[in-house]
Amino acid sequence: MTRTPPLSEGELQPTDERQFFAQPKPPVGDAEVNAATPAEAHYHGHRDRLRDRFREHGDAALADYEILELILFRLIPRRDTKPIAKALLSRFGTLAGVFGAPLNLLQEVKGVGESVALDLKLIATASHRMLKSELREKQVLSSWSAVIDYCHAAMAHETKEQFRILFLDKRNALIADEVQQRGTIDHTPVYPREVIKRALELSATALILVHNHPSGDPTPSRADIEMTKLIAEAAKPLGIALHDHIIIGKDGHASLKGLRLF
Repeated sequence: MTRTPPLSEGELQPTDERQFFAQPKPPVGDAEVNAATPAEAHYHGHRDRLRDRFREHGDAALADYEILELILFRLIPRRDTKPIAKALLSRFGTLAGVFGAPLNLLQEVKGVGESVALDLKLIATASHRMLKSELREKQVLSSWSAVIDYCHAAMAHETKEQFRILFLDKRNALIADEVQQRGTIDHTPVYPREVIKRALELSATALILVHNHPSGDPTPSRADIEMTKLIAEAAKPLGIALHDHIIIGKDGHASLKGLRLF
């Protein structure tokens, strides 16, 4: 039987980036290999100092890139993660931009592979769920800032338009939160008939429409205004109120109700 020679060190293919950066631990008692290299001493000491600052003073003592470093420590255990944290913020602008970025764009940053990108999205999902839980069993209209925070976290950094509906009961408590349509970078098809049909299925008595503008500018378009009026007119005879249509941008939002556009 012919044996295939083992791959050389340069030919090994890691399954993910965390394995790639991991180094085998030296045997206990071996003084020569237990001595840390200068590079290892640098980033391990840096990690300890960051953790100590966070423990003693909280997040106010840390810059955004340092918060991101603390997270990346767990995801990439044996590499200096400061350059990766700074590269992520340089690419996406803010912590919200990093966690809101699509998987494929996260993986374009050097040092971020699929596993780390998935873990960052998992953290973002947990944050979204936390914000959404603040709306459950509450009168949404009296928790308006929580509504805006949730919608901004969920949609502001999407690269394509989404049309979302918050369905409310007669107490204005949240029944359901659904993304009805996904579109292109500047358009989402919306069908008033389907909106009303779904509201009746859920026995909703009020609606809040939400969609995002990937351009970042939340200014409503003429099409946004006309579509809002159509849905409001179709809902009214059925006893369904349209409370608002919110447009989410990267740095703010617009309320069509507040602007008196319907």
